[in-house]
Amino acid sequence: MGRRTVITGIGWVTPLGCDIEDVWGRLLRCESGIEPTTLFDARTFPTTFSAEVKNFRLEDFLGADAARHADAARNSRFALAAAQLAWTYAGLDKAPPRRQERVGVYLGGGEGPIDFDNFVSAAVAGWSAAENRLDCVRWAAVAAERLNAVREIEQDPNMAAAHVAVQFHAAGPNFNTLTACAASTQALGEAYSIIRRGDADVMISGGAHSMIHPLGTTGFNRLTALSTRNDEYKTSSRPFDRTRDGFVLGEGSGILILEELEHARARGAKPLAEITGYGSTADAFRITDIHETGRGGIAAMRTAIESAGLTIDQIDYISTHGTGTEENDKIESLAIRTLFGERAKQVPASSVKSMFGHLIAAAGAVELITCVLAIRDGIMPPTANYREPDPNCDLDYIPNAARKAELRHVLSNSFGFGGQNDSLVLSVFEE
Repeated sequence: MGRRTVITGIGWVTPLGCDIEDVWGRLLRCESGIEPTTLFDARTFPTTFSAEVKNFRLEDFLGADAARHADAARNSRFALAAAQLAWTYAGLDKAPPRRQERVGVYLGGGEGPIDFDNFVSAAVAGWSAAENRLDCVRWAAVAAERLNAVREIEQDPNMAAAHVAVQFHAAGPNFNTLTACAASTQALGEAYSIIRRGDADVMISGGAHSMIHPLGTTGFNRLTALSTRNDEYKTSSRPFDRTRDGFVLGEGSGILILEELEHARARGAKPLAEITGYGSTADAFRITDIHETGRGGIAAMRTAIESAGLTIDQIDYISTHGTGTEENDKIESLAIRTLFGERAKQVPASSVKSMFGHLIAAAGAVELITCVLAIRDGIMPPTANYREPDPNCDLDYIPNAARKAELRHVLSNSFGFGGQNDSLVLSVFEE
């Protein structure tokens, strides 16, 4: 069966704030973190809004220790703050783990923003108007003078995990995965597996990402993946609604402390919930398109449920990937219908991306935290902005109002570009 893995700490940095209880309350009230973009001048872009983290200062979380991470990229700073919140929540700041090499890190961390202004200025300086092309030799010479070497290193996706390891003296296994929008769910599943097989006692796991910059926004606009409802930005994220026109780009971090049960007991920690199942598959189809039958998502969900020793009849709630794009919502709904059969319409399913926006690599971890809180409080978060039913999306999406329910087992889905599918089963902790 393997060693049991419980969650003892949670922390997040989100477009709705950083305090667990305050953000949870805002979600239950259907409040939105979506505003006009301020991190760069987006006025000429097809999409002029996003879900930014506001008024963030790393020193508010780490104090004087923040100085040693001063050059960290925005996503790494988010990860450090969320990890500090989770570490403290778990009580590990007062009772450090016994062996540093038994504490690991597994993040779904996205790439950091590039040094955009200097990159562009070097390109401008290297442009040959006479030849109507970029003089690469000239560009390289200017770039060598202007680009910051540390910032270039900090772009690497593994850097958030490195910063977290340094901050918390986590000398055990250290990994990062960047499987697009499924990354942090996959990271949590793999961290769970590391504890189960005995390679660590504590894993700091989750994800962090920030793509709200000109290149990130341009890329998703070119893919026609973003909503362009600039005049209705507050309600622009509409998962499963007939009028949905794309997701809203968000940023942030979600970190959970995963701990082997006996290790948690030995220090008197109180488990919040238990990870009991994990499934990971690939569509093996196309780079951006989901297979029309939902076969990858079906297999990931089925594997997660079966590995938890459960049946579909025991799943009480589904935290969907629910991006608000035409294809994702239609095919995820189809996958749920196919797997759950006649019971599909009786299983409540919602998407908090309707309020958070889409945190890309960090999305799954933030959404798993909402599952922890849903189990704790016996209440399911809603899908905001759901007004017009779509015949292709005919499930119970908990529209526009939170709903009370006794939850014992919940399923959390994340699906990413490239055909990556990851699902986790989270259960009430029982001795």
